[in-house]
Amino acid sequence: MKIVEKYSHLNGFEFLLVHKPELWKEIENVIKSIDAEACKTKISKEKTKNGQALYSPIDMNNIFKEKLTSLSWSESRVSYWVTKDEKLIRKTLPMSPEDQKKKIEETGEKPILSYNQTDFVKNRVAIEVQFGKYSFVAYDLFVKHLAFYIGDKIDVGIEILPMKSLQSQMSSGVGYYEGELYNVVRQGRGVPAVPLIIIGIEP
Repeated sequence: MKIVEKYSHLNGFEFLLVHKPELWKEIENVIKSIDAEACKTKISKEKTKNGQALYSPIDMNNIFKEKLTSLSWSESRVSYWVTKDEKLIRKTLPMSPEDQKKKIEETGEKPILSYNQTDFVKNRVAIEVQFGKYSFVAYDLFVKHLAFYIGDKIDVGIEILPMKSLQSQMSSGVGYYEGELYNVVRQGRGVPAVPLIIIGIEP
């Protein structure tokens, strides 16, 4: 596969090139090493594509996981405590998970444990490989990467997406680079408030 496009949000790409160029090289090499045709294993049952061989999101995700894991990219979680009181959440947001729980309990509210999880983190960089539905991409970009950044676990978040040319040969409803780039640019330069690199790939 190959990188066709990339978008640097809040200088995410520039930061990576200056401070962690070896990680960018790893990502490039992993993408180049993937044989897209080997992932064309899904036979469509959709009306408009019935019987067609499509690229399998599961197969592509598995290959990415195998290759990134072999390079010591690993899963990470950020845990936090939530409650129904908006003012209390604003107070506890900057606190450690332990202090969040304690503060919520002190007010008599019930603390609820929650977390964000990402599959690939290495040296304060997170990667999400997203061949799922549109909504999953929005959650990655506007919630997950941001949570890891605010939690001081990462410096940059990376989202790997299919270009429209690849997405059109997959099941319907999969997010794609051009559409998600529009969604980010539409929000304005400072939203989401986390340095990102959005990568568009195709065979």
